[in-house]
Amino acid sequence: MTTPTLPAPKIRRIAIAVVILALGGALVFWLSRDHGKENTLRLYGNVDIREVQLAFRQPGRVLQMAFDEGDTVRAGTRMAALDAQPYRDALAAAQAQVQVAQAELAKLRRGLRPQEITQAREALKRAQALATESERNFQRQSGLLASGASSQRTVDAARMTRDQATAGVAAAKAALSQASEGFRQEDIAAAEARLAAAQATAAQATTALADTELVAPSDGTVIARVREPGSMVASQSTVYSLSLDKPVYVRAYVGEPDLGRIAPGEAVQVKSDSSDKVYRGHIGFISPRAEFTPKTVETTDLRTDLVYRLRIVVDGADSDAGLRQGMPVTITLDAPPGTATPTGKR
Repeated sequence: MTTPTLPAPKIRRIAIAVVILALGGALVFWLSRDHGKENTLRLYGNVDIREVQLAFRQPGRVLQMAFDEGDTVRAGTRMAALDAQPYRDALAAAQAQVQVAQAELAKLRRGLRPQEITQAREALKRAQALATESERNFQRQSGLLASGASSQRTVDAARMTRDQATAGVAAAKAALSQASEGFRQEDIAAAEARLAAAQATAAQATTALADTELVAPSDGTVIARVREPGSMVASQSTVYSLSLDKPVYVRAYVGEPDLGRIAPGEAVQVKSDSSDKVYRGHIGFISPRAEFTPKTVETTDLRTDLVYRLRIVVDGADSDAGLRQGMPVTITLDAPPGTATPTGKR
């Protein structure tokens, strides 16, 4: 039995149609693949969680260490304390000096007591009476000198006594005026300055006493406990290392050809190799200076390429313990070529 065959022209048309369909499918696949690659920018980096070295501002003996490595703390939590007794004693002494300075200033502002003013007034009356009597005696001796009943020596002595009594009256008047007016303004100003200095010393002692307690500056996790109770520490000597929970940063790098595709504020997605969770974030900073690609960054480009450092800020609602210090991550964002603006909006 003979198998029917198609005419040669019809076979050629069928073959051409099959080739066209195959090429069309390949073209569609290629375009879709390149389009996705063109509009998606993939970067690589590492989690860069900030750490704080906690230390006392004052030296002393450690009394309490309340947390261990791995413990989580909240902002304002008391983490450690020094023996505060020496600082309490210093504060008490400073407060006593403030009281002394206040009393001295109050005395100067109030002036002399009424009894002291009365004494000055009576002293003036006594000096005036003595001056009057001395003047009478001088006049009497001067009158007797002409008749020879008195000598020149006696008259001179009476004159000296009169002059001394007159000077005594002037001194008594000045003393009464000073007692009535009170102390000089310069003395009061000096007392005010001494009081201010004493109050400043007391404020320093209060601050030093407060510094014997070490509190957490923000939420975080203790990653190192450096000291133990009973240890003597100097000021600024680290006792805890605290890893801050927020914000969580990612240090990444972008090549110069892709620099025009990103801008601060661009939304990004962050993913680590340890889980399938995708974290949301945004570009917070783009370095204005180029540098060589760090060895810790895994890219498919040459290591000698110049890149620009980025800081990716992970959204606070998304950040959790899944992102740890130094962890390598992959950052992706929709970034068609040449579409980024300085504000991060396209």
